[in-house]
Formats: sequence, structure tokens, C-alpha cells
Amino acid sequence: NQTRVSEFILLGLSEETNLQPLLFGLFLSMYLVTFTGNLLIILTIITASHLHTPMYFFILSLAFTDICFTSTTVPKMLVNIQTQNKVITYDECITQLYFFILFVALDHFLLTVMAYDRFVAICHPLHYTVIMSPKFCGLLLLATLLLSVLESLLHSLMLLRLSFCTELEISQFFCELNQVLKLACSDIFLNELIMYFVAGLLGVIPVISILFSYCKIVSSILRISSAEGKSKAFSTCGSHLSVISLFYGTGLGVYLSSAATPNSRATAIASVMYAVVTPMLNPFIYSLRNKDIKQGIRKLFS
Repeated sequence: NQTRVSEFILLGLSEETNLQPLLFGLFLSMYLVTFTGNLLIILTIITASHLHTPMYFFILSLAFTDICFTSTTVPKMLVNIQTQNKVITYDECITQLYFFILFVALDHFLLTVMAYDRFVAICHPLHYTVIMSPKFCGLLLLATLLLSVLESLLHSLMLLRLSFCTELEISQFFCELNQVLKLACSDIFLNELIMYFVAGLLGVIPVISILFSYCKIVSSILRISSAEGKSKAFSTCGSHLSVISLFYGTGLGVYLSSAATPNSRATAIASVMYAVVTPMLNPFIYSLRNKDIKQGIRKLFS
């Protein structure tokens, strides 16, 4: 039963034929909103000179990452629904998995860097422009990209060494690492060991960094005497905290649903929140509560 695999079957969210047009319309709409919203954020930050600061540089990077993030999974899903064909080739699956891990990791590291940016802005405001210089911001972005590429490349290369059985159905709408590993006939102990080690090293440390940054931020804000000063300081962190909560909350939901009901459609539905809904909501979070972004959008359209 061991052979060179040529393709996998993506079961998707539902096998009911009458639901396929609804799913196609729903996911096409969400993808277009995600693409348009994040592109609008990018164009606004590029064209508005008052937004050329470290904070908005990282927001621009996050918006671009979110466009790429959804583009790795949703277009293939839409093609499969439209053609009534659930097949994804082995090469396409590995490629999709590589870029999915890459952009998830990039999102993760960017949120960590953005937390550090807010920490410097609130806890060391007099040294902010010196610490967060354009050169240092560029180095931070380069470091996040390099770490993301290495993490994604490691998982993909480890996956290439495996052989697969004849049972090739993936209970997802995209090639997800855990789901693909479950289909392997060869020993996956080393793959799982590396997966959990990398998750612990590159996952837990940034989360601890974010928590530490916000503990310091809250401590600094509470020492501000005026209520107006406190409100202004909290408002600069509100959007970022909302994005962090959404990103890690939906990610935790995927993990818990996968642990509770393996190979279930519940995991696929939870993944929709993580892989599609979160990138779609991020532009609204940053624009609706941010006066500078609103002003930039008005200038862009005028």
C-alpha cells in the first residue's frame, strides 16, 4: 500500500451539492473583502505622509501578509468548488502547505514586533525615534521574514521524506500540516518532535514577549496621572490588542477542536475563522478605531 503519491482529496466543509453555490459565493465575498480591505490599508499608509511611522510600517506589512495568507488557501478552494473537483496534486499540496506555514509564522512574528513597538512608544517615548529607527525597523522585518522562511522550509522538507498510503482524504479545505501527517505510512515521530519543538521555541517565546510587553505597558499607563493621557495611551494599543486576541483566539480554537474531534468537519469550520475570517477583520479593526487611518483614507479618495 506504500507508493509515490500523486494527489490528495480535500473534503472541504461540506459534500452536499446544493450547498456548493452558497459556499462559493460566501468565500468569494470574504476573499474579495479581505483583499480589498488590506489593499486599501496598504495604499493609505503608502500615500499618507503622516502615516510614515514605525507603527504603520508594521501595519502595512501585516496587511500584505494577510492578503498572501488568504491567497494560499481560498483561491484553490473556490476552483475546487466551481469545477466540482476536490483533488489537489502532491506538489500543489506541499507548496500550499509551505506558504501557509510561512504566512502564519510571519503574522505571528509581526504581532510580536508590533507589541515591542508599542512598548517602546509608551514606556520610552523620549527615545522612541532613536530606538525604532528606519534601519532597525527594516532589520526587524527582515528577521521575522527569515525566521518564517526557515520554519516553513523545515516542516516542508521533513514532510518530503515521508511516504503515504492509499487513504489520501484530508478533512480540510486546504493542506494542513497535522492532517497531512496523519495520512503518512512511514514513521512521523521525528516530524512531530520537530513540529512541537519549533512550536515551543518560535511560538511560546513570542507570546511570552507579547505578554511581557503589555504588562510593562499597562504598568506605565497606570502611572499616568491624567485621565486623558491614560485614554490616549490605551487607544494606541486597542487595535493591536484586538488583532492579537482574534489571531490567537481563533488559532487556539482550531487546536482545541482538532484535539477534541480529530478528522472532523468541526476542525475545518474552526480553520475558516483562523485562515479566512481573521485576515478579513484586521483592516476593519485598524481603520474603524484609528483616526489617522480614517484621515488617510479620506485623503486617498479625495
